[in-house]
Amino acid sequence: MSLKTRLLAVAAAGLALALPLSASAHRAWMVPSFTVLSGDGSWVTVDAAISNTLFFPDHRAMRIDGVVAIAPDGTIQKLQNASTGQYRSVFDVQLNQAGTWKIVTASNTVTASWTEAGEIKRFRGTADDFAKAVPAGATDLKTIRGSNRNETFVSRDKPSTEVFKPTGKGLELVPVTHPTDIVASEPATVKFLLDGKPAAGLEITLVPGGSRWRATPGDIKVKTGPDGAVTFTLPDAGMYWLNATARGGESVPRGQAGGMGAAPAAPAPATALAGDGFSASYTAVIEAQRP
Repeated sequence: MSLKTRLLAVAAAGLALALPLSASAHRAWMVPSFTVLSGDGSWVTVDAAISNTLFFPDHRAMRIDGVVAIAPDGTIQKLQNASTGQYRSVFDVQLNQAGTWKIVTASNTVTASWTEAGEIKRFRGTADDFAKAVPAGATDLKTIRGSNRNETFVSRDKPSTEVFKPTGKGLELVPVTHPTDIVASEPATVKFLLDGKPAAGLEITLVPGGSRWRATPGDIKVKTGPDGAVTFTLPDAGMYWLNATARGGESVPRGQAGGMGAAPAAPAPATALAGDGFSASYTAVIEAQRP
């Protein structure tokens, strides 16, 4: 079996065996100052961090070198006035087009181990680098495919849907109810895709911001149906952190899955992976408008 075929097989097996997981204690997020605004010359400021408390920067800043702002026409627009401090990153986006903007950071990685000349070798990087670094016919080859996506949305003048066109990689959200049209106390529906196919039975967690001042986290957990769709009702207006994780195949060793905006991982020890599998996570910050 070729390396490329091996990876495709890993993806197929992972889709069939996807299981929900709980969210990490450290949560990565990007919070825009507005999600709905109007008029020429509109700007939005975005805070980005990894924190213990939503949306309070108390752990470390999110790395924003991979963050892009996708305009309604699909073009990539420049982040402006970007800076990174100890606990959070901040940047501006000038909304010079009407419609819905997506602010997103996404990564796709492969972790592998194999035996070469009696020694265990390890690799972690992109799929392209995997094909270059791992020898053809590698002995005892094990792979784990990782996909992480973190995004938020802002609509200027009127919502549009062009930025939601799926890439077919990892977990992705497709709106039924537009994310910037969600209203507190009214049902909202979205769909999730895993590698372009409906992500059935996926557990979705929604957590309201401001948990620093609440006695309980207030998590809301719902599950997608066979078509990947899920309906939820957010009780109060405000910002919510939405997260889903799917894993398949052999379990991912602790610390291997990584996370959006996380600091570079320490070099992996020269131990073999347990098997083949994948881990895909999706995170977004959405706002429930007041009725």
